[in-house]
Amino acid sequence: MKKDRLLKSTKRWSGRVTKESNALDLEEGVFTKNNPEEIAESLKRSAEESERRKGTPFMSAMSMLNFYINRAGKNLSAKRKKILEQAKVKLRNLFGRK
Repeated sequence: MKKDRLLKSTKRWSGRVTKESNALDLEEGVFTKNNPEEIAESLKRSAEESERRKGTPFMSAMSMLNFYINRAGKNLSAKRKKILEQAKVKLRNLFGRK
């Protein structure tokens, strides 16, 4: 019983973070896009426009992408994870990072 409660609160916590945290304001459905470049561009736009971010735009965008990948964990298909990992590369390129 206690384990079920902990699992439910964890799921709610991660969903709440992506919607309400001070990390940055995300565009709707950003992580469901199938084009890594579109994901990276959306995150870059959100990071640059957001007044709620704590760090630099690059740090905030990359942090949110990593957070999503880590929270989804085993629920991500190999195809989806590959797209999100490619988005990380595109995001670095958009910000002029290697």
